Amino acid sequence: MASRKSKAKPNGKKPATEEKKMYLEPEYTKSRITDVGFKELVVLPREIDLNEWLASNTTTFFHHVNLQYSTISEFCTGEACQTMAVCNTQYYWYDERGKKVKCTAPQYVDFVMSSVQKLVTDEDVFPTKYGREFPSSFESLVKKICKYLFHVLAHIYWSHFKETLALELHGHLNTLYVHFILFAREFNLLDPKETAIMDDLTEVLCSAGGRGGGGGDGASGGGTGAQNHVKER
Repeated sequence: MASRKSKAKPNGKKPATEEKKMYLEPEYTKSRITDVGFKELVVLPREIDLNEWLASNTTTFFHHVNLQYSTISEFCTGEACQTMAVCNTQYYWYDERGKKVKCTAPQYVDFVMSSVQKLVTDEDVFPTKYGREFPSSFESLVKKICKYLFHVLAHIYWSHFKETLALELHGHLNTLYVHFILFAREFNLLDPKETAIMDDLTEVLCSAGGRGGGGGDGASGGGTGAQNHVKER
């Protein structure tokens, strides 16, 4: 469980505002690994069950965000990122008993990935076998997962965009962010108040249905992809 609080404590880094939010510079925002229109890609296909579609995409986004974070995890240390901060907002983790846990950014991300991994591999929550039904709480759990994944993506942009840029993975990050945000919008999975902190980036990246500005990092098929989560027939 997570919560947020404004006016984050300093985490040992200069605020991104002082760096003029490098991730908003046009030469970087136009970078994608594909020019596919994600607005059309996220729409529920005919004859596909809504929960199946949510499960498939949520599982895929989890793996992609986890992979994207892993590329900069060596730079996201307890010393460099003493809090899970994005702009002037600090995120807190709450354990299963509702107790607030004071943690660094890497600890927070570890809590996120561990809890989401537990959910997406639980047959009672994300059923893959024929005849198994999704729980009544499924949509609320998907919303919770999306909130966690948004926090991680926002932290990567806010605190580790320089490293992502140095690794030439900003096109991958932008593509993942656009696909994720447009999917969440399509099914109302994220509270606009939750994502407002990154509205400036969202507006730039998600305009024109999420298509890139023609300066991608090379072709790569149809976006971030979707893992099969269709129940075995």
